[in-house]
Amino acid sequence: MLSTRKMITIDEDLCNGCGQCVPACEEGALAIVDGKARLVKEIYCDGLGACLGDCPTGALKVEVRKAEDFDPAAVTEHLKAQGRAVPNHMPDPASLRMGDTPRPPSGCPGAALQTMTPCGRANVPSVQLAGSALSHWPVQLRLVPPTAPFLKNADLLLTADCVPVAMPGYHGEFVPGRVVLMGCPKFDDQMAYVEKLADIIAENELKSITVLEMEVPCCSSMSVILNEAVKRAGKPMGAVRATVARTGEVLETAPLRLGA
Repeated sequence: MLSTRKMITIDEDLCNGCGQCVPACEEGALAIVDGKARLVKEIYCDGLGACLGDCPTGALKVEVRKAEDFDPAAVTEHLKAQGRAVPNHMPDPASLRMGDTPRPPSGCPGAALQTMTPCGRANVPSVQLAGSALSHWPVQLRLVPPTAPFLKNADLLLTADCVPVAMPGYHGEFVPGRVVLMGCPKFDDQMAYVEKLADIIAENELKSITVLEMEVPCCSSMSVILNEAVKRAGKPMGAVRATVARTGEVLETAPLRLGA
């Protein structure tokens, strides 16, 4: 079955055929053919890009495109046929035979939409437990559909995903009353973020947007992505950007005029 997902792509002009990417791919999706790295089958590639760091020439990259769905059972058979070790997260094909345990759906269970009641901080000293103020799931930008009910008339909190790790007051100061969308502008597809945010802005009457970015350059482009999304959506609006230090404090808060 075809779906739009992340896939490895290979620049043949950059590939020198060294083969370092082949053992780096646990699923056996890559092979050297005629002196160049090749994708053996789309169903063997999970699109996570674990092989990228082993390519000395930068010939490998991840792109989002239509491809056959990743097939863990086929990967298991493929690795066994090659005499390679099967990763622990791969299923035993025998368990997927007709009449046995049905194969799980291809979608990630963690992407299922949920609305939750925050546990809050009632009757608990803040020095012991701050409590979660999260009111929905999922929170990863790439997993949230523009039609998610919790986006309607929402106060949006667009967060670079290093912020909650650095900021001890994230749940107490910023999350209450806001819908969290988070992601990594360095390692994820920025244009995919632009398109998703543009759809969210066009589909929903957002009440406000707050952007949380880290002070480091790799996390500082969420507001740039948001501005481009607002332009595409054709709905100019204001926002607030807060810059967070690696030590956790808010260094600066400034208004943004987006899409003008």
